[in-house]
Amino acid sequence: MAKHAFQTEIKQLLNLMIHSLYSDRDIFLRELISNGSDAMDKLQYLALTDEKYKGLGGDAKIEITYDKDAKTIKICDMGIGMNDEDMVESLGTIAKSGTKSFIEKLTGDAKKDSNLIGQFGVGFYAAFMVASKISVLSRKAGEDKAFIWESDGSGEYEIKAGEKESHGTEITLHLKEDAEEYLSQWKLESIVKKYSDHIPFPIFMQKEKYRGAVLCTFPIFLSFLTFSNYSEPHLDSAAMHLDVASCHMNKKKRTSIHASMIRVLFFSFAWL
Repeated sequence: MAKHAFQTEIKQLLNLMIHSLYSDRDIFLRELISNGSDAMDKLQYLALTDEKYKGLGGDAKIEITYDKDAKTIKICDMGIGMNDEDMVESLGTIAKSGTKSFIEKLTGDAKKDSNLIGQFGVGFYAAFMVASKISVLSRKAGEDKAFIWESDGSGEYEIKAGEKESHGTEITLHLKEDAEEYLSQWKLESIVKKYSDHIPFPIFMQKEKYRGAVLCTFPIFLSFLTFSNYSEPHLDSAAMHLDVASCHMNKKKRTSIHASMIRVLFFSFAWL
């Protein structure tokens, strides 16, 4: 385990970001998804140009899950990943010129300033607007060791050995008390649709568990519907597994019906 001090410019950046962009906190997810996409882009490029990475990058995806009890959100990607040296370089230091330019261009308008974050490579730190602590577990493609980077954003971070079965990065955000609104499928999904529909990789999201009744316009009877806690692409998020009894057939069968095929009115019951 090794503790490190943040670069002075990052301390200044964190303070500015948290206080200047606080009203537009949703961008934290945009930036983390963008970083994951960039990491997968890099791995796919290396898989084509470097024998060391040949065969990797084909399972590229981003997964977003949350735990209401632990008050955490996890964003995982199957990108190039990082080793301990990469973590120091990428998460502990940033180019002074980039920091200076970013600070100089801040206007005081949260919406305009939030758009500058990605341009200067400082998007990761936006997560501290909603998180009291961030843990990054990563394993670099082609290497056996995994490492954990942790910080509460107060001035120091530590790096220690970790365990991860495959390459990629898993970011865990320990949410602040005033950021628990993000422990919601609807909230996270709305941010993804607003900011990240252009991402060229599938984004899988955790689904809430519900039970309820269904009405539809098709001449079929939907006997019972259960949503399970499984992940699926947000663009295909309304795909549902249903037990369908046809009005024209006497046998039951299990099938999969996409929401684009039917109009559904769904009632959830808190007691189920």
